[in-house]
Amino acid sequence: MIVFVYNFNFKFKNIYGIRHQEEFNVKPIDRLETFDNKYTGRDYTVSIVNPEFTSVCPKTGLPDFGTITIDYIPARKCVELKSLKYYFLEYRSKGIFYETVTNKILDDLVSVLHPKWMEVIGNFTARGGITTTVKTVHSKRGKHKGL
Repeated sequence: MIVFVYNFNFKFKNIYGIRHQEEFNVKPIDRLETFDNKYTGRDYTVSIVNPEFTSVCPKTGLPDFGTITIDYIPARKCVELKSLKYYFLEYRSKGIFYETVTNKILDDLVSVLHPKWMEVIGNFTARGGITTTVKTVHSKRGKHKGL
């Protein structure tokens, strides 16, 4: 009989430019950076897709995989993509439910960007034969009808 033991208390090796785990021990929101929106007089949509989002199931400790899609209409600020990538990496070793992480991403981005409108969709791969999609919306103009 072969028994596999998963150890999630790992440290990244400093090869291929990968950062040490200690460098990720900050609040995810502290990773987010912004830049000025040069077209504040125009409504336009920014769509960002992260097809390689990973986190950890808080019940089993096993990895979870999904696609996070962010659509937003910027006001004064836009999110800088490299900082968003490192923000997502903060969840790689965190035990968090799908519903919680999707709403947390929305809350963090809204608190930093103050967009006119934003939607975050978490489309997670099958676990136990069941797929889960979580959609959450923020709007300064009232409830969005697409929810």
